[in-house]
Formats: sequence, C-alpha cells, structure tokens
Amino acid sequence: MIDYRQAQQIVLAQARSFGHEELPLEMAFGRVLAEPVFADRDYPPFPRATMDGYALRSADLEMGLFTFSIAETIYAGDTPTRDVGEGECYKIMTGAAVPASADVIVRREDVREDEGKAVLSDILAQPFQNIARQGEDLRMGDVVIGRSCRCEPAVMGLLATLGRAAVKVEKLPRVTLLTTGNEVVQVGEAVSPVQIRNSNRWLLEAALKKEGVALHRWAHVADDPGLLRREIGAALGSDMVILCGGVSAGDADYVPEVLAQLGVEKLFHKMAIRPGKPTWCGVAKGGAMVFALPGNPFSCLVNTILLIRPYLQACWGLPVQAPLGLPMGEARKKKTPLDEFFPVHLSGAPARVVGVSLNGSGDIRLGRQANGLALHAADSGDLSAGDVVLCYSFV
Repeated sequence: MIDYRQAQQIVLAQARSFGHEELPLEMAFGRVLAEPVFADRDYPPFPRATMDGYALRSADLEMGLFTFSIAETIYAGDTPTRDVGEGECYKIMTGAAVPASADVIVRREDVREDEGKAVLSDILAQPFQNIARQGEDLRMGDVVIGRSCRCEPAVMGLLATLGRAAVKVEKLPRVTLLTTGNEVVQVGEAVSPVQIRNSNRWLLEAALKKEGVALHRWAHVADDPGLLRREIGAALGSDMVILCGGVSAGDADYVPEVLAQLGVEKLFHKMAIRPGKPTWCGVAKGGAMVFALPGNPFSCLVNTILLIRPYLQACWGLPVQAPLGLPMGEARKKKTPLDEFFPVHLSGAPARVVGVSLNGSGDIRLGRQANGLALHAADSGDLSAGDVVLCYSFV
C-alpha cells in the first residue's frame, strides 16, 4: 500500500503523447495545441485609433493651433485619399487605421465640431496619444502561443485573428471502459431488490467527456474469470483501459489476477486512502495504461480526480492541476488513520471549505452539492474551523 502522492508520481511518469492530428479551426475547441503558433504579421498591423476622435499633427498643437479643417472622415477599414497638412485633421473612428501624416488623436469629447471645423478644448496632447502603434502587441514571427495550450474561447479567437484555419492538436486517447459485477444491471432494465444500476459507467464516461475524451468502447462484464480475460484482453489494444469493480480482496475480485495473466505490469495495488484504497494501476505490453478502480461510486470520482485527470493532462503536456490550500468553514472528525478524501462545497470570499453529507463511498448521492474534493490528512487529528486543507476543484 502506497501514499497517494507516490501513486500520482508513478502514474505521471507513464505519461506519453497519443500522437498529433491537424484539425480545422471549427473542430479545435477544447483540444490541446501540439505546436507553437507565431504571429503572421505585426499586431496591430497598422497604427490604430483606440477611440473616436480627431487625428491631427502634434506639431500643429505645439504651434498653438486649436481649430482644424476636417479633411476626411475615416471609418474602420477605410483608406484615406490624402495626407493632412498644417491646420487639418481627420475625423476618425475607433479601430480605423491612422494615416502616417497624423500622430495624435484628440478624443471626440474634447472637440466641438462646427461647419466642417474641429475646435479643440484647451487640452494637452502627447504624440501617439490614443493611437495603438503598429507592432506594439506583437511583431511578425513572435511566438504567440506555446505548445500545450487548451483551445478555450480566448485562444480560439486569437487563432482566428492569426489566420489559423487549421491547427495541429494532441490526439485524444482511445479509452475502453469495462464495468464489472453480477449485481449490476443497466439503466432502464428491471432491477431486483439485491441488484444495483450501473451508475459508474455514466459517472466515468461523463468525467472523461469533461476532459474532452469520448469512450472508444464500453462493456459490462460479469464476475467470471474467463469472460474478464476475454474482454480485458480485447481492451488492451486501447490507449487507456478503465476497469470498475473486482479489485479488492473478495472471492469474486478476479481483476488483479486476470491482469497478471494477461501480462499487464503492475505499477501499484492499493493506496493508503479512503475511499479508493483497493485501486490497481498498471501498463500493458502494448503501452495501454490500465486503471482498475473499486466499484463504489465515490471511489471512482476520487480516482478520477487524483489519477485519471492528472494523467490525461500530463499526456497532453498541460500543467497538472495542483490542489489549493483553503480554510475549513467547520470542524470535522478524523475517521480513519488513512488519508481521507471527502466532498466539499467551496464558497465565499475568501473561499472556505464546507463538507457535504456522504454516508460512505457507496452513497449514491456522491456529495451532489459538492464542487470539490478535500483531504483530511492521515497525520492530522480532528479538524477545526479555520484549519487549512488541500482541495481539488471539480471544475
């Protein structure tokens, strides 16, 4: 039995890229970039008006001129037909290109317009005031986005600005999920008083979808060594295999034995945590990462946060989410000598941790009002309000 932090490091050491693919921009949302992105030109690509106003020569202001003839009106996307000279100005709109003959913009609120003339208030103006200068954000060839960046909304907009109609992204893993158990029936089927519905299939599939990963294959397998050997053997051609149930010490817990028979190298079996203690992890000869989780629903959720999500992040080259240290909003009794993970609601400003009711890892409610997971460390006693605990957000 190992510490969960040690288990995390063992899992992260196995991280590898699943390969790359090129996608059109419309399919890239949520995916992870697999290449740096460079500026295709200067940004702004031209001196740009940052507000509506009047563009003129600062030299005229230095000479004490306050009344200017409006030579042209320039809208965003327009190209002026001529330069301005002494005593002249452009009426200009936000986002428009500022001609080289003008080097300052006086905002509209500081100007009175009268019969084709712009009359300035008694103001001070500096050269390039209210003008975003060409290349002040980026120069052509600058690295704009490094590798391993998820395509969130702001990134999507930036890629479009840079003219990237297609991008290279990290491939998604092919994931096979196998749930097990004679007592488990599928949603929609008749259920007897001694059977339960297969919630773990939907919990784990949803957790993967939250990371942008769709299941390659799913199956439910009875507690039968022959059937397990056949289904697990077929699954090992995937990039990842997630098994649920059959990993503890009961007479029908065949999964570790079957994995050994199939030549899957065990990395660890059992972590010193509650829930999730019986968790098994290994690597198949073909490279598939195998996570064999206990069957209780909250154990599956804990393992998703502690092991599966960090593994995916590392495989894509993303920084692994680190826990936050946050104060308890209430007291909590220590229940076991193990590291205990419990569902919490993170709320308030500054944020505080409030435990959410859960009657053990088999409680179907799964801490429904929770938005995070907190650690009651093995080496701590009872917690008091204000004590700092490590928290993992579900977001």
